[in-house]
Amino acid sequence: MAKILVTGGCGYIGSHTIIDLIENGFDVISIDNYSRSTNIALNGIEKITGKKIKNYSVDLKNFDETQAVFMEHTDIDGIIHFAAYKAVGESVDQPILYYENNLIGLINLLKCVQEFGVPNIVFSSSCTVYGNPDVIPVTEKSPIKPAESPYGATKQMGEVILKDFTKATATNAILLRYFNPVGAHPSINIGELPVGKPQNLVPAITQTAIGKLPKMKVHGNDYDTIDGSCIRDYIHVSDIAHAHTLAIQYLANEKNETACDTFNLGTGDGVSVLEAIHTFEKVSGIKLNYEIGPRRAGDVVAIYANNDAAVIKLGWKINYGITEMMDTAWKWELKLKAISDSK
Repeated sequence: MAKILVTGGCGYIGSHTIIDLIENGFDVISIDNYSRSTNIALNGIEKITGKKIKNYSVDLKNFDETQAVFMEHTDIDGIIHFAAYKAVGESVDQPILYYENNLIGLINLLKCVQEFGVPNIVFSSSCTVYGNPDVIPVTEKSPIKPAESPYGATKQMGEVILKDFTKATATNAILLRYFNPVGAHPSINIGELPVGKPQNLVPAITQTAIGKLPKMKVHGNDYDTIDGSCIRDYIHVSDIAHAHTLAIQYLANEKNETACDTFNLGTGDGVSVLEAIHTFEKVSGIKLNYEIGPRRAGDVVAIYANNDAAVIKLGWKINYGITEMMDTAWKWELKLKAISDSK
């Protein structure tokens, strides 16, 4: 079995990807320092797959600790790099935190990739690299415009670093620019578990509906969109996870066209914030307590993907729609409440 290192493996997308990798025959180890996650995901992974995952509680900003993982595992065949801070609003308020964490962690990881000759790496990028696009849907060839947030800027810089790195080494990379992952694993054994107040739409919706939050805020209803709220491309986390497995297989089979290929991961459908809220209300039968607030710094107006490249080249497909996304997210929130109530 090929051995894959997943950084940020206890996080939301990382944990779902570990499950998908195991189900496709890979041996997996994880690095996650729990700064934005907990070990709850590891228990869920074991429930679903029957496999106990070894996680190293290592901060990638610490080179020596990071290197020690590679010294213990000299047979790593590929890396999927998720470990990064990812809240747009927080990045606007604390830019240095984001530049330090997201870039130094990547650089230290790549030093180890070079030292130990790891052949393949998949990088967790983002649609934020497109900034406020002139034309939607965006393709991989759409212009990279100024980032609207420090978070988006770290993803732009990360892509540049990887492109330069693959030119200078024998390592190949894939940049996966994904849009807005939501939902939970169909088993409802793992899902999104934000630390502190949720920064993303769907956990804010479910936590408001369950009563953890008194109300939620829609950031602006005066944009030039169908209903004045921002438009995003929401995609089920399990669909996103499987794309990472396909990307690792793509590199392992030497199908990549360049040393650093790029793919958009989105459904291709733009859904407004208010449309997402109304879909949740329909799925759950709950009227959500929300209010319209001012625009939030760092938000782009509207963005969704052209995913033709991933569908054609990676063989990727979308299995879940917005209804299933909201349904699994809500069931996960209900499960968390049941667990909390039983304690």
